Amino acid sequence: MGKKINLNADIAEGWGAYDIGNDAELMKIIKSANIACGFHAGDPNTMHRLCMLAKENDVSVGVHPGFNDLWGFGRRRIEMRPRDLEYMVAYQIGALQAMAAYAGLEVTHLKPHGALNNMAAENEDYAMAIGRAIKTVDKDIIYVALYGSQMQKAAEKLGLPLAREGFVDRKYDDDGNLASRAIPGTVLKEPQAAIEHTLRMIEEGVVVSMSGKRVKVEADTFCVHGDEATGVKVAGAVRKALEAAGIEVVKLTSMSL
Repeated sequence: MGKKINLNADIAEGWGAYDIGNDAELMKIIKSANIACGFHAGDPNTMHRLCMLAKENDVSVGVHPGFNDLWGFGRRRIEMRPRDLEYMVAYQIGALQAMAAYAGLEVTHLKPHGALNNMAAENEDYAMAIGRAIKTVDKDIIYVALYGSQMQKAAEKLGLPLAREGFVDRKYDDDGNLASRAIPGTVLKEPQAAIEHTLRMIEEGVVVSMSGKRVKVEADTFCVHGDEATGVKVAGAVRKALEAAGIEVVKLTSMSL
């Protein structure tokens, strides 16, 4: 095969007795898992279970840090001091490293969750705080960042490994940021639409924004959302379409970043 890309998903987003999404099925499709670390979702048992499942399926594991907001599932924007944010992210890295050790896995990457991801895409102080946490705890962790965002710039400035991210099942604004979930139709739930959207990013390096504008996007890894009811169906269809197009789906650690 020629081109290689990575498929990732945000998983382990249940808490206690509650599960969100079909992690077991999704793990058979993706090659890198972003594991919630207890702040917006997740707990030690959930993290341990998903790390063991990742090992069984040869999936790399990464930190999915969020704001300390279980009630809002990490999707509410929170203003905080960059230094406090840095320590909060470092704490979550350490939590996953501990649980990954039970599976004999290394933590390979980090991708912020929800509102933290959206804010760090635009806010240099937030993006740098996340980057400093990575560099301090483990400088080999790959910073997964929305293309063209402040997070990408922070990774480059700090000399961190970088994976530029595109989204299989989300629509974009004209500025290259993700369109708000609050707007109807911004989540792609039909497999064919997601396939066309993803192949356009890979083959043409663009997305068609909500207004119809062609916006440049360069991506190494593509996210599918498992918390959507259609997540497994969309992810499976996209992976099959990629492989049919001669594109190999691999772990982030197998990419030339």
